[in-house]
Amino acid sequence: METIPTSTLKRLPVYLEVLRQMKQAGLTEVTTTKISVFSNLHQTLVRKDIGFTKVIPDKAKFNIAALQKAIEELLNWSDTSASFLVGVGHLGSALLGYQEFSQRGLSIVAAFDNDPKLIGTEVHGVPVYSALDFTAMAKKQKIQIGIITVPPEAAQLIADIMVHSDIKAIWNFTPQKILVPPSIIVEYVDMFASLAVLSRRLAEKQ
Repeated sequence: METIPTSTLKRLPVYLEVLRQMKQAGLTEVTTTKISVFSNLHQTLVRKDIGFTKVIPDKAKFNIAALQKAIEELLNWSDTSASFLVGVGHLGSALLGYQEFSQRGLSIVAAFDNDPKLIGTEVHGVPVYSALDFTAMAKKQKIQIGIITVPPEAAQLIADIMVHSDIKAIWNFTPQKILVPPSIIVEYVDMFASLAVLSRRLAEKQ
C-alpha cells in the first residue's frame, strides 16, 4: 500500500468537510481552485493531496460524490474499525458520546475503568468494563485501536497493557509521551500544547 505523508493525511479531512458543505448546497462538481479557497490552503498543495485519490477530473472539474468517496476510502474511513477506550472520566465520556466518529471509520465498542461505580454501567450506550478485563477482551475481539484518556501518570501503564493485548494503534489523549515498540502506531492529541498556542496568541493581540 502506498505511503501517504502525514501532513497530507491531516489535510484530507479538511477537504472532506468542504465537499460535504458543497454537496449540501446542491453542487455536484468542484475544482481544486474552489477547494483551495474554502479550505484556505494553496491550490498546488490541494492538487497534490487530491492526486493520491487517483480520481481523474473531467475538464478540471471533480465529481463531488466520487471525490468524497475516494478520500474516505484513502483514509480507510469506509471500513469502520472497532476500538477500546480506557479512562471514562470527563474526556473519555465526552468521546464516547461523540457520534461523528462512526462516520469517520471509528467505533468505540467498549470502555474500561477502575472505578467500581462505573464498571457495569453504560456511558452513551457504550458498556464500561473493569480495566482488568481489557487484555482478554481485546485479544478475543481482535481489537487493533486503543484510546487512552486516563490521567497522564497512568498513560504508560495503559500503553503497556495495550501493547501486551496486541493493540496495533494507540490514540493518546494525554500529554504524557509513551514508549512503545516501533511497530505500534501512536497518534497524540495534545490539547495543552494547543491551549498554550491559543493563550499566547491571545496575549500578543492584547
